[in-house]
Amino acid sequence: MGEPDTNHVIRDASGGDWPEIWSFMRGIVRAGDTYTWRTDVTEHEAQSRWFLPPPWRVFVAVGSDGGVAGTAKVGPNQDGPGAHVANASFMVNPDHAGSGTGRALGRHVLRFARDEGYRAMQFNAVVETNSRAVALWRSFGFDILTTIPEAFRHPTAGYVGLHVMYRRL
Repeated sequence: MGEPDTNHVIRDASGGDWPEIWSFMRGIVRAGDTYTWRTDVTEHEAQSRWFLPPPWRVFVAVGSDGGVAGTAKVGPNQDGPGAHVANASFMVNPDHAGSGTGRALGRHVLRFARDEGYRAMQFNAVVETNSRAVALWRSFGFDILTTIPEAFRHPTAGYVGLHVMYRRL
């Protein structure tokens, strides 16, 4: 079925999970403070960007209430000779913030990527003001390789940096 992690079961996402994922993804993207997507992304565009074809995989964390507490996708950061480095994206339902959902998904995705033969994981655009995400990834051993100054237009903080974060697997 999936992997238990504290109060979460992590499993492969299915098309049937999309309405619940979209119900919280929409608000996260519209807020414009953590994701580099257009804030007016349509549901169809979001689903196409999240559910990428193989070798990408999408997971959901199911909370103790049986609902989707968060989601993650993982796949190659580049094609061809760069495909041995994974990339991943995560979204946690705000109703489950602080419940360990992000940590459970992070642990699962790192283990999955290692088991699939990836040698490292790279995040291309972690908003520097997203302190919870930065702290989580640092706790998993990610380093900030560089920060691209003023690469993200935050709705309240103005132009802030985007971190490129990396970890060997």
